[in-house]
Amino acid sequence: MKAFILAAGRGSRISKYIPNIPKCTVDVGGIPLIRQTVEMLLENGIDPTVIVGYRHSEVERVLKDLPVHLVYNPFFDVTNSIGSLWMAENAGLFTGEDCIIANGDVYWSQEILDFMLKQPEEVFLLADSDRVYDGDYFFGTENGILRRYGKELTLEERDCEYTGLAVLRAPFVPVFLKRLNELIDAQCHGKWWEDAIYSLSREMEIPVKDIRGRFWAEVDFIEDYRRILDHISEKTGKRINGSIITPHNR
Repeated sequence: MKAFILAAGRGSRISKYIPNIPKCTVDVGGIPLIRQTVEMLLENGIDPTVIVGYRHSEVERVLKDLPVHLVYNPFFDVTNSIGSLWMAENAGLFTGEDCIIANGDVYWSQEILDFMLKQPEEVFLLADSDRVYDGDYFFGTENGILRRYGKELTLEERDCEYTGLAVLRAPFVPVFLKRLNELIDAQCHGKWWEDAIYSLSREMEIPVKDIRGRFWAEVDFIEDYRRILDHISEKTGKRINGSIITPHNR
């Protein structure tokens, strides 16, 4: 299995609270977030590729001693994540295996990875039905199938928050890449990589798997980051200061 981690963006919504670093390198209990993710994947025999852009040398530095593929998107400031993932595809890194695709600013755990690996479907997105009122991007599902998606879904239209994590099994990968390339050819560089899956949901059923009760958080807002530190503090029994965000010096 391979994993593709999107880590090219800056993170404008949290940037005023952090130093001039990529948000995927914030410290989470003594380790950069992106490094924790990559180490978890490697420990499970999964081959990781990280697509970098904004201050890419900072991401490369915290991963420098790990066996990880790095792809640089020099156009990170004018493309969205669809452009970053296309660069990994154009570099020949999609080679027929099952894939995890993850946004690099997401804190997730071995428990969630184990859950993902047990699911049999050819494609699925992860969402959390505990987060309906508070969240950033929502799904509306029917019997576990994606029907609606967006930031502006009303409470009546949504029933879970998207986590930024997905699995594509080998038979689905060519379908996904075909749509990804169609969107790139149509100059849809401002879209997210997920838009390839969203557009396919109008033609086929895309399952959504609920990870309710399992902790995760996307580092978009200062409140998200503090939720992560509080979670780590609870797990370790050591209080971690959530009021200061600093880059890791490892």
